[in-house]
Amino acid sequence: MEANFGLLHHYQQLLVVSRTMLSLAKEGRWDELIEHEIGYVKAVEQLTQFQDASEIAPQMQAQIRPLLQQILDNEVVLKLLLNQRMDELRTLVGQTSRQHNLHSTYGRLSGNILFPNEI
Repeated sequence: MEANFGLLHHYQQLLVVSRTMLSLAKEGRWDELIEHEIGYVKAVEQLTQFQDASEIAPQMQAQIRPLLQQILDNEVVLKLLLNQRMDELRTLVGQTSRQHNLHSTYGRLSGNILFPNEI
C-alpha cells in the first residue's frame, strides 16, 4: 500500500512539472522549458520503477486516472506549441538564408555599374 502512495505522489509531481512546462511554452520561454524537460523525463523514469498496474489498489487507480489524463492532455497541447515553434524557426532560418544570399550577391556588385547586357 505504501508503494501505491509513492506512485500517487510521483504522478502528482509529474503533473506539476507538466503544467510548468506547458506554462513556459505558452509564454515562449523555450530555454527554461528545455531545462524542465530533463526533470520531466526523470519523473517518468521514476514511475517505471513502481510495480505493475494490476497491483495498484482500485481506489488508488481512481485517484491516479485524472492525473494521468491531465498529463496526457498537457502533452498534446505542448506538442502543438512545439510544432508551432518549429515552424517559426524554420521560417526564420529560411529568411536568414535568403537574406544571406541577397547580401552575398549584391555585396559583390556594390560599387559596380551594371549594364543590361552584363546581367
